[in-house]
Amino acid sequence: MPSKHRKQKPILRFSRLQLRNWKNFKEINVSLSQRVFIVGPNASGKSNFLDVFRFLRDLAAEGGGFQAAIRKRGGIRALRCLAARRESHIMIHVEVMPAAGEPEEIPLWTYTLQFKHETHRPIIQKEQVQHRDPKTGSLKLILDRPIDEDRKDPERLTQTHLEQVTMNQRFRELAEFFASVRYLHLVPQIVREPERFIFRSRDPYGGDFLEQLAKTPERTRRARLRRIQEALKVAVPQLETIELWRDERGTPHLRAKYKHWRARGAWQTEDQFSDGTLRLMGLLWAVLDGRGPLLLEEPELSLHPEVVRYIPQMFARVQQRIKRQILVSTHSSELLEDKGIGVEEVLLLIPDKEATTVQKMSQIGDARTLLRHGMTVGDIAMAHTRPEEAKYLSLFPDKK
Repeated sequence: MPSKHRKQKPILRFSRLQLRNWKNFKEINVSLSQRVFIVGPNASGKSNFLDVFRFLRDLAAEGGGFQAAIRKRGGIRALRCLAARRESHIMIHVEVMPAAGEPEEIPLWTYTLQFKHETHRPIIQKEQVQHRDPKTGSLKLILDRPIDEDRKDPERLTQTHLEQVTMNQRFRELAEFFASVRYLHLVPQIVREPERFIFRSRDPYGGDFLEQLAKTPERTRRARLRRIQEALKVAVPQLETIELWRDERGTPHLRAKYKHWRARGAWQTEDQFSDGTLRLMGLLWAVLDGRGPLLLEEPELSLHPEVVRYIPQMFARVQQRIKRQILVSTHSSELLEDKGIGVEEVLLLIPDKEATTVQKMSQIGDARTLLRHGMTVGDIAMAHTRPEEAKYLSLFPDKK
């Protein structure tokens, strides 16, 4: 009988991403923090940057796989960067380490996948896995494809070993980590639909959000809702209580009690919440509901700018115990005004003539000086990614 005190596996995170010929990006190589804020103008590739991690999730997830992940995105031609004229392949390389690890630490895992279109189908050119040897502390190559069996039977190169349980025993921890990635872009209108459950688990748009709450063990659900309630008070100070409630048909609802001129307060259900309040509740629940990396796209939507400024603080409050990696794409300079955001946490996506480059804000030589002189991370990000905004140009003479 397994022990109740069995040690839980450490929470992992992505620590580095390299891409070649992936959508907007001809070639990038960037380190990743525990929190990552991805900033750039429209069409610069913020969604495509996040989609790399969704692609890895689709490779390893049940019912997914290499061919399905590529079909889902419209084929190799839709994936390959238009600036990739001579090189026809696409390459993804990620490094993975424990959430508590130091930036300079040797990664726990690395995964490399290179593929191209050949004879009317995607073919794997390279698949490599490395693992940090616990004895020596150095990386050891444990998978390097193609192998002899692949050369004898090229059909094998239509699948990754990552997606095959009979082949990934030695690196199943990595496959499970990829499968734990979650993407969320909650749409309040979908949550409110009477026929909201769409028979798909963990719908990224919120179709089964209330079903998720209802299926969570009561003790866990109440604890999470209390933490969400406390985190929300910075944005919704009148909020007193959040709970799951079922109507006479047994349909689950989220309801909240607000301070009111009546002594007993006033209750509202999700159909009466503002879009912003419902969206915030969904985002905060998602942060607590899992251990794998969480991908959030434009969490500021539907929210007042004054509330947007509190989003990083709210995430930090509910994340105190769960050191889960969060990657956030945003258009909002208000969201980046939080003084707790460090320059090493911000990635700037800068469109060029043919492709988008990615730069960490910490690589901007005078970024820290500008922060000490009262500028915000948001100001610096907008100046570098949107130099056409004249009010910022004086900060960067070389951009004129």
